[in-house]
Amino acid sequence: MRGKKRRKDSFNKEKGDLPLEKLMSLQIPATLKKQLVDDCEFVTHLGKLVKLPRTPNVDGILKKYLYYRSKKDGSRAESVGEILNGLRCYFDKALPVMLLYKSERKQYVDAIKDNNSPSEVYGAEHLLRLFVKLPELIAHANIEEETLTELQQKLVDFLKFLQKNQNTFFLSTYHVLEDTETSSNQ
Repeated sequence: MRGKKRRKDSFNKEKGDLPLEKLMSLQIPATLKKQLVDDCEFVTHLGKLVKLPRTPNVDGILKKYLYYRSKKDGSRAESVGEILNGLRCYFDKALPVMLLYKSERKQYVDAIKDNNSPSEVYGAEHLLRLFVKLPELIAHANIEEETLTELQQKLVDFLKFLQKNQNTFFLSTYHVLEDTETSSNQ
C-alpha cells in the first residue's frame, strides 16, 4: 500500500497539480452550469455540434461586455479591456488543447483552416467551458493575491453578463453535422 501512495504523490507533483488553496474560486451561476451540462449532453451523448462560425463569436461577446462596462463604469474600462484581451488569449490557446470534446476536433480543423483564430469562429458555448478550466490555468500564472482578487471579481461580473444575455449568446439547439458538411456552410 505504501508504494502506491508514493507513486500517486509523485505523479501529482509531476503533473503540476496545485494545492486547492492556490486555486481561484470562480462561482459559475446555476443557469450557466445547466448550460454546460446541456452542452455536454448535446455533444457527447446526442452527437450534435455547434454550427460554426458562431454569431456572436467570442470576440463579439468580449466587445459587447467592454462596451457594457465602459458605459456603466468608464474609468475602469482600460483594466477591463486588458483582462478581456487576456481572456481572449487564454481562449485561443486553450480551445484546441482542453476545451473541445473528441467529436469536435475535426470540426475545429475545418473551422480554422483559413487561419481564423478560435475567438473569431467559436461562441459563448465554448467560452463558458473556459471558465471551468480558468482557475487552474490562472494558478500557474503566478499572480499576486490582490490582483487575483480583482481579477476574480471582474470574471464573476463577466459571468453575470453572460447569464443576463444567455438567450442572445447561447444556442438552444445544436445540429447534427455530416462528414461532408463543412464549417463554412451556414
